[in-house]
Order: sequence, then C-alpha cells, then structure tokens
Amino acid sequence: MNRFTRAVAMASARHPWRTITGWVLAVVALFALAAAAGGTFADDFSAKGSQSDRALTLLNDNFPDAAKGTALVVFQAPEGTTLTEDQTAVTTVLDQVNDLEHVASLTDPFQAGTVSEDGTIGYAQVTLDVPERQMGKPAFTTLSNGVAALDSSDLRVELGGDAVFLNAEDSSSGHVGIGLLVALLVLLVVFGTFVAAVLPIGLSLVAVGAGIGGITLMASVMNVSVSAIPVAGLVGLGVGVDYALFVVARYRENRNAGYDNQAALAAAMGTSGAAVVFAGGTVVIATSALAITGVGVLTSIGLATALMVFSSVVAATTLLPALLSLLGDRIDKGRIGRRGTAKAAEETAWWRFGHRVSARPWPYLLGSVAVLCAIAAPALSMQTAFPAAGDAPEETTHRQAYDLLTDGFGEGINAPLLVVVDLAATGVDAAGVKAVADDIAAVPGIVAVSDPQTSEDGDTVVFTAIPTTGPADPDTSTTIDRVRDAIPGNVYISGITAVTDDLNAQLSAKLPLFIGAVIAVSFLLLMLVFQSIAVPAKAAVMNLLSIGAAYGVMVAVFQWGWGAELLGLDGPTPITSIIVVIMFPILFGLSMDYEVFLLSRIREEYDRIGDNTEAVARGLAGTGRVVTSAALIMVAVFSSFIFSPVPSLKMLGLGLAVAILLDATVVRMMLVPATMALLGKANWWLPVWLNRVLPNLVVEASDEPASTDVRVAGPSPADEPNASEFAGR
Repeated sequence: MNRFTRAVAMASARHPWRTITGWVLAVVALFALAAAAGGTFADDFSAKGSQSDRALTLLNDNFPDAAKGTALVVFQAPEGTTLTEDQTAVTTVLDQVNDLEHVASLTDPFQAGTVSEDGTIGYAQVTLDVPERQMGKPAFTTLSNGVAALDSSDLRVELGGDAVFLNAEDSSSGHVGIGLLVALLVLLVVFGTFVAAVLPIGLSLVAVGAGIGGITLMASVMNVSVSAIPVAGLVGLGVGVDYALFVVARYRENRNAGYDNQAALAAAMGTSGAAVVFAGGTVVIATSALAITGVGVLTSIGLATALMVFSSVVAATTLLPALLSLLGDRIDKGRIGRRGTAKAAEETAWWRFGHRVSARPWPYLLGSVAVLCAIAAPALSMQTAFPAAGDAPEETTHRQAYDLLTDGFGEGINAPLLVVVDLAATGVDAAGVKAVADDIAAVPGIVAVSDPQTSEDGDTVVFTAIPTTGPADPDTSTTIDRVRDAIPGNVYISGITAVTDDLNAQLSAKLPLFIGAVIAVSFLLLMLVFQSIAVPAKAAVMNLLSIGAAYGVMVAVFQWGWGAELLGLDGPTPITSIIVVIMFPILFGLSMDYEVFLLSRIREEYDRIGDNTEAVARGLAGTGRVVTSAALIMVAVFSSFIFSPVPSLKMLGLGLAVAILLDATVVRMMLVPATMALLGKANWWLPVWLNRVLPNLVVEASDEPASTDVRVAGPSPADEPNASEFAGR
C-alpha cells in the first residue's frame, strides 16, 4: 500500500498545476451536475415492513390526499378575549395562509371543532400540495417565515406539527467557523508557520465542498437525509484537517532530518500518506456499514459520511502533494515565534513518558480501564427516544405551537396516532370500521378518535386517535401496544411515536449484526496491516471502551440533565436512538485512525531496532504531539456542534468530542503503551499458517530519501531545522 500511495502522490507532485486544475474542474462539475440533477433532501425514518411503514405505504399508494404533508396553524387569542370574539382576525389569517406557497387547503377551527374549551387556543390543519418528503427544509422554512410575517392584529399565530419540527433548518455554520478558528490556532502551535497551518484547513474545505456536491448528486438517485450534509460535513472537516496534518507533519520532519524536498515528500507519502489511506478506508467501511440497519435515514447518512471521508483521503493523497511541491521551502513562510532546534526522540517528553509507562504498565493499564469504565457506567441506564417539538429551543415557532397545543388540548394532541385500514385485505370490512374506531377509543390512554375518511376507490380508510401522553413519553408507546393488540390484521398504526417504536425495534434486531460487521472488518484490516492477532483484538476492546465512555457522558448530560443548562437546554432531553447508532461507526473508524498512526510508527521502529519497549517510546515520541494536536482539532470541530440549537446535533457533537479526547489521551497515550509493554513480542504474533495465506498490507515502512527520482516543483530545499516540528517537543 505504501508504494501505491507514494506513486499516486508523486505523480500529482510531478504535475501540480494539472492536479490542481483537475480538482477545480471536478468540483465545478460536481456542483453543476448537482444543480441540474441533484435531488431534494428528506428523512426516511420508516422501518421497512413494520406496521407504520405499511400504513404510510397504503396512504401513498391508495390515498394520496391523506399522504400529503400537513402542518398546524395555532392561534391564541389576546389576553382577556376568546377566539370567537376575534373570529374576523382568525379568518383573515387563514385567508393569508391559504395564499402561501405549497398550501393546498386548510380547515376552519370553528367548523372543525378545534378550539379549546376555554376558547383561547385553536388550530387549523394545513394540507400541503406535496408529500412532506418532497418539500425539503427550505420550503418549510419559507412556509414558517410566511406564517410568522402575517398581520394578526394582536392574535398570536404559530406554525407547528411534526413535519415543521422535523424539517426546521438550523444554523450551525457560525459554530463550525469557531471550531475551524480553534483548529487554526492549534496548527499554528504545531507548525509554527502560517502557511503550514492554513494548508490543512484549506484542503479540508475543498474536500468538504467536493463531498457536498457528491452528496447532493446522490440525492437524485436515493432518499438522502436532511442531516446527511451536517453530519458528513462535521466528520469531513475533522478528518480532512487531521489527514493533512499527519502528512505535512511527517513531510516537515523529513525535511528537518536533512531530506531534500522531493525525498521528504516521497517518504512522507509512503509512510503517513499510506496510513491516511488505510485509516480513511476504515472510516469509509465503518460508516457504509450503516446500510446494514435497513433504515433509510441511517443508510443515507452513512453513505454520505463515507463519501465525505473518501473525498478527504483523495485530497490528502493528490491535491496536498501537488500543493506541497509548489510551496517547497515556502511551507515555512509566516513564522510565528522563534526558530529553535529539533530534538532527538530521546530528548522528548513523549519518549520519557513511554519508558515510564513501560516500566510500570499495570498501574497505567488498570487506572486507564477504571477511568473509562467509570465514565461509561451511566450508559448502562441509557434510554433512547425520538425528540419532539417540545424539546426544541423555546424561541422556535414549532416549540411555541407545541406548548400552546399542550395548554389548550393536552400533551397528547402532539402525538396523534394515524390509523389506516386496508379494506382490500382480509380482516375488517367497511361496515366494521366504526366498531374498530370505537374499540380504539375504549383503549386506556386514548382520549379521542376522529371521524374515519375513505379514499375515492373505497379501499383505504384513515382516521386519527389522540393519546393522553406526549410523543416522547414511554406511556404513549404502551398505549400504541394496547391499540395494536385490539385491532384486526388489516389495520395499521402510524404516527411519529409509532414510527419511532418500529424504528427502535428494527435497530435492536439489526444492531448485533451491524456492530459485529464493523468490528470484524476492522479486525481483519488491522490484522492484514500489522500481521498480528493481539493488535486488532486490543484495538477493538479499546475502541469499545472509548465509545462506551462517550455514551456514558451523553446519558449523564442529556438523559439525567447534569449541566444541561450550560448547553442551552431546559433540562433532561431524550437521547435520540439514531444519533447513538450513527456515532458508533464514526467513532470506531476515527479511533482506528489514531491506532493506525501510533502503531504503524511503533511497528516501523520495532522492525528497525527489534526492541519492543524502545519501539513504543520512539513511536510515542514520533506521534505523540501530532496525534494529540490532531485530537484537539477534531474535538474543536466536533464541539462546535454543541452550540447548535438542535438537541440531536448537540448530542452528536458532545459524544464525538468526548470520545476523541479520551481516545487520544487515556487510550493512545496510556492504555496502548501499557498493553504493548505487557505483551512484548506477543504483540506481533501471528500463526504461521495464517501468515502464509494473508497478504501483507504495508502501511508505514521506513523510506530512504534516495528511493525516488521524482522531480518536484518549487524552490530549493532549506537545511535549517524547524523549531516547531512536532517530533522535537
């Protein structure tokens, strides 16, 4: 692998302007194709084959009017009056809403009886002209803004409903900018020069741009979640900066060791470049494995993230070498601080720390495991749910509508059950629909049932049932189970809580296969690279520990509410099951990144000197500073999403940041060296028979500068060492 990566990279370095032009044309072409043929983004939360999925399929096929998107215009009368007294103002607002784009029809709250008993709160149901999935977030935002701008003459008007909540746009770009600023500061400290610091950030932005174009194009052939770009972009920014950091750091280390520019670049791409390809490939495989769940929203987010990481890997192995070849000595322009002298490995704190861990491995091993297990302990009591509009920020219109509806009609109004009857199937017939509705109304936990509506062909009947509890309340799930036990086989229950329950049931069934596949593939890849059984086994266990710790922090902060106010939350918030699943392959793949960079350097030293303890110390000395810096960058980028107004993105940002921080400190700097010291030569043991049949994927092998004849563009090499090189600290 190292020879292939070096060959590709140096071919780009040989023709830098062709490479850069190719990237520009590729990105422009992607965005042009995306603009012409790209699809809209919509979340597919359905669990295929479940009751809720069959209900929605029936509506789409046989009752298109009922399958169209809906929203609720919620009214509150001015203090001291009732809606009846302000009926003229309500009618005026309804007329204005009816003129808004995508509004097909709406009900009159006075005729439909959707006014609260005290007459102060009411709502009109808006039927859209297209299904919810076809509208997308921008159209819902336009509709929300249109309602907010209506002249209501002191009448309070809010737009709510599940569709509005699920398609509400969030503004996270400013927060991401803060994360990138922190990343720039870290890079300035690592490299000590402005050009070297800016290069990884610029490269990651180009890679993310290409990834966004590819994801938009992907939306033309499959349903892609509205969260695909935010999640994939978050990961893409982090790995894009990190991958470039690893390559540039090794390149400058080689320059400081006396290599000329072309030899330094070739050696860097044959070592760190190959590690980037392998590590990125692991993340691509891990995130693509989300397709195993069979859930549309997870499949699209997984593939989008894989596409984004692939773009980052390609940029790091083609565009980055081209830029480095053009920059040459100018990589050290814009120096910050004084120029010093690079230290030998034996003079670094990382080398001394590695020997300290190796001298007393048991205390470090037991202490690290104890810390991770303690942090992970709350995860044992994790309870997942799907967030409702009641969990949204108070200033949003859908949260305001949710609270008004709860005040006027009870919390269950926000969690309606959609009952769909397939009259073409065996079971209840048209004459028995009324009896089914009565049976559902008699179920404990159901407060009201609407009048049934029949499709034009007479094959499908639909009506709603209102529970007494809210959408995220476990009692609502219990009520749904009771309703499903009381209905015939051709009657199906849907609605946001029913969809969530079916989704969680499918995830519970698929998770063992999904997790097993991610671990098995990662184990196999690490075994091929390091020709070892112990290395991949340890990596899997350690990754699970750091992921478990991230889950534990999420439970403490979100489910238990510890410090939730500091994150802008009102209190405890349900942990989104989909976020928990998304985090696993991302974290497992990213943890493998640091594993590969650390262990490949240790293996490189071990092959050179044959001393396990010294190899561990030198591996830490060679990667300790850069891995820690890379982790800080990743933490900064991920933490930016903690400030998002969307609770699910807060969870994702906090969980990823905590896991990466623990993985790069407790795991890579203490747990890995301790276990390697205890195992000694057994770290690299592989059965003879297995060694014969397995191919050997070399990731990092020591490259001699004379091994390349590539002519690289740029100024002549500089012989002076760089004080801020990571290996010298």
